[in-house]
Amino acid sequence: MKESKHKTEFSESLDRQVKRKLKARKEKSHHVWFGLGMFGLIGWSVTIPTVAGIALGLWMDRRWPGQVSWTLTMMLVGVVLGCVNAWRWIGEESRDD
Repeated sequence: MKESKHKTEFSESLDRQVKRKLKARKEKSHHVWFGLGMFGLIGWSVTIPTVAGIALGLWMDRRWPGQVSWTLTMMLVGVVLGCVNAWRWIGEESRDD
C-alpha cells in the first residue's frame, strides 16, 4: 500500500516538472535577465581569448624581440577567435529557438 502511494506521488511530481519545462519551452518571450546573461557570455567569449592572446604576445616579445609586435598580433588573433566563437555560439542559440 505504501509503495503504491509513493509511486503515485513520484509520478505526479514528475508530471508537474515535465509540464513546467514544456511550458517554459513554449514561451518565446525571454526575460531581461536572459538577455543580460547572454550579453555577459558573449563578452567573456571574446574577452578570454583576447587576454590570452595578449599574454602569449607579451611572452613572445620578451623571448623573441624584433620588428613585429607579437603582443598586437596575438591580441588581434585572440579578438578574431573570440568573435568567431561568439558568432558560432549565437548561431547555435538561435537554432534552439
